[in-house]
Amino acid sequence: MAAVFLMASVARGMSFLRVLVLIFVFMLSACESLLFFPQQQLVRSPADVGLAYVDVRITTADGGTVSAWWLPAEGKVEATVLFAHGNAENISTHLASVYWLPARGINVLLIDYRGYGQSSGEASVRGAQMDILAALQHLSAQQALADTPIVVLGQSIGASLAGVAVARNGRQYPALAGVILDAGFTGYADIAKKVAASNWLTWPFQCLAAWAMPEGENLLDEISAISPLPLLLIHGRDDPVVPYRHAERLLAAARQPKTLISYEGGHIQTFSRTENRDLVAGFIRDAAERWRASRKQ
Repeated sequence: MAAVFLMASVARGMSFLRVLVLIFVFMLSACESLLFFPQQQLVRSPADVGLAYVDVRITTADGGTVSAWWLPAEGKVEATVLFAHGNAENISTHLASVYWLPARGINVLLIDYRGYGQSSGEASVRGAQMDILAALQHLSAQQALADTPIVVLGQSIGASLAGVAVARNGRQYPALAGVILDAGFTGYADIAKKVAASNWLTWPFQCLAAWAMPEGENLLDEISAISPLPLLLIHGRDDPVVPYRHAERLLAAARQPKTLISYEGGHIQTFSRTENRDLVAGFIRDAAERWRASRKQ
């Protein structure tokens, strides 16, 4: 989506008609590439912020390799969080969203989708969902984690990817205890149309942008199937990227148990606030306790 604006900005000096044709051709040929903006270079490691970590390589069902970081919990382990980041850069730039969790007794596995960081392949919606499932399988296979519940945390496009992946496949992973979706959007066509409408140059292509997005992968259509896992939605009321109404529609479509945390802030600014960290950590603890109690029945 941002690539459309980038193309428009570098086209300065071209005729308006030529720019429109260029955008039209780009949309038709690129489709899903409008959603992903991977960066291969890692700009820092967890060690740079004083965290212990382990480099992990996970093999996907189609033979690819997912690069990940494992951040072990400090002290008594409450749960493990599988973190699916947003659509730009890689795990090294999204570390700020989860670096605080180990100090609260929560393991973290951060994964880079295919095409991101040191992961192999090329990014796609279904490919990234496959990467998330490969990470879930990896965690489920660790004997040392047999008694540790897993909570999936997705941000932005990661929320949509992880939400759909869990809705369709969550029952295959008995250790799953809960799902957290931060700044997720209802569907790819909805968000593409919104982005196109926000700029005068791409405004005429709203319907084309929506048409170019993948079909049958929308979180709004799948979110009800996350139940009976507890679901936490988080969204900033001032989010300029994914408007707050997306959270309201997702909440309405989801089934119990479900909760929405809203705050005065922008896109994925959630964890810059201590109160939001406290609420999310509380949700993870509650989900973990519920999971452990169910195992005793």
